[in-house]
Amino acid sequence: MEQLTIERRLVLGLQHMVAMFGATILVPLITGLDPSVALISAGIGTLIFHLASKLMVPVFLGSSFAFIPPIIAAASGGASYGEIGIGILCAGLVYLIVAGIVMLIGPGFIRKIFPPVVTGPVIAVIGITLAPIAIMQSEGEWIVAVVALLATIIAAIYFKGLFKMLPILTGFIVGFFFAWFWSAVDSGFSMPFDALRDASWVDWPNFVTGSLGFNWTAIALIAPVALVTMIEHVGDILANGRVVGKDFFKEPGVHRTLMGDGLATATAGLLGGPPNTTYSENTGVLAVTRVYDPMVLRFAAVFAILLGFVPKFGGLLNTVPVPVLGGLSVILFGMIAAVGLRTLVEGRVDFTKIRNMIIAGLILVFGLGISGLSSPLSITFGDTVIQISGLALGALVGVLANLILPGAELVED
Repeated sequence: MEQLTIERRLVLGLQHMVAMFGATILVPLITGLDPSVALISAGIGTLIFHLASKLMVPVFLGSSFAFIPPIIAAASGGASYGEIGIGILCAGLVYLIVAGIVMLIGPGFIRKIFPPVVTGPVIAVIGITLAPIAIMQSEGEWIVAVVALLATIIAAIYFKGLFKMLPILTGFIVGFFFAWFWSAVDSGFSMPFDALRDASWVDWPNFVTGSLGFNWTAIALIAPVALVTMIEHVGDILANGRVVGKDFFKEPGVHRTLMGDGLATATAGLLGGPPNTTYSENTGVLAVTRVYDPMVLRFAAVFAILLGFVPKFGGLLNTVPVPVLGGLSVILFGMIAAVGLRTLVEGRVDFTKIRNMIIAGLILVFGLGISGLSSPLSITFGDTVIQISGLALGALVGVLANLILPGAELVED
């Protein structure tokens, strides 16, 4: 591999930061978490991941969309962001437990419990569960949401090269400036610039470290979703390895990548950022540039951390109208659901087999049905009421059904 100069590494690192930027800040904007803390959590989490994986895997970790519904549900139920942080910390611990199991019995365990017939429907449930959030955000001013949506679609289909890989950022910028224009045309629509005007240029972010607290409902809603995001982790590590031309399942080992993801998510919880997950956007950048140096991703992580200490930037993000986020969410959440369907197609899941239909059906009904209840499903232990996430329950039922029902197809190691 060609030895890169420090200058080129810096430029390539900046490019990777741009690739992850749109999705990473969108999650905190939707859930109410602090975007600046999210950037810092993503940067620190990426550095932790690289240390855990022997500095070998060129991966960037950013905010996870799968945790949006349980975080919103926990906040709606009265949990503070400090208590939500402990829930996210526990999600990281789930990763570490599974990483320990994989280290003891080998990576075949992961491939066996997460075959395409389970992963496809679970990913689809994530996107479909998030869909109502996108519509509610767009309702405030549909014309603004549609402009942001169309800009995203046009960038994804018609742009070339690197810009084709940044449709969310394009839609974000176009939507923001159109909303600014529309606020001058429509007196009933406004953009609050007070947060931007009052923010300082450099300051300490709003970490929740001093307000952490236990809330069993928040933990029960958030922590089990780690079992869902592990599916995304496994897919991204496999895809990253195919792009780079290495088998990261064997070296440094999927137990190490799971451990890195878990430590990154636990750290994000302690700081007040959203849970982290491996980003396929950055794997796409690797494929385009053909530069696989992990150091480049570490430069991107440092850039993200530095940007998080600029409150003026966070103030700018707080001026973004909710309908702009709605337009971006429509395409993002729809794509997540579509990726679930693609997983079934690429995995060649045979739906002429009743076994596969039962597994997929159970995941869809439990995952979507529980999420759509007017009153959340819960279990009461004394004075403690624990809500159950439909996404986590659907994934658990799917995994158990796949292990129990006869006729499982052999999965190559």
